Amino acid sequence: MSKSKSSSSTQFVSYPYQPYDPNQLYAQTSPPFQTMPQNPSGSFIPGAPGTQPAPFIEESYVENILRMNLGKVATLYMTYENNSQWNAKIFKGVVEAAGRDHIIISDPATGRRYLLLTVNLDYITFDEPLNYTRPALPPGVR
Repeated sequence: MSKSKSSSSTQFVSYPYQPYDPNQLYAQTSPPFQTMPQNPSGSFIPGAPGTQPAPFIEESYVENILRMNLGKVATLYMTYENNSQWNAKIFKGVVEAAGRDHIIISDPATGRRYLLLTVNLDYITFDEPLNYTRPALPPGVR
């Protein structure tokens, strides 16, 4: 029996060097960006072609619905995972503010304020009708 020696040789493939161009990635996947005329402060120049900002479309997020109902009493049901002292907690108070990641309520009896993170929010109940306006959908969407 003869043993054959296998020689392991690593082969390298040589690729031509191309400098990094951040615009190249977008040029392949999306249409080119249109630059807007700007003045030195960075704001848009009124009346210049193509400077009309896109209309703002309100989206239906919890934070926006809460902002439409500031001053109303709400009950917030929260869950805190991996918490040995309390896994679920209920907060009741007047909605004072709401942001993308938080809700601020106050207890009218004590004046204490709570800053609650929406990541822990399960659901909210109100004992009165909500102020809610459905956001306008883009044209062609039902």
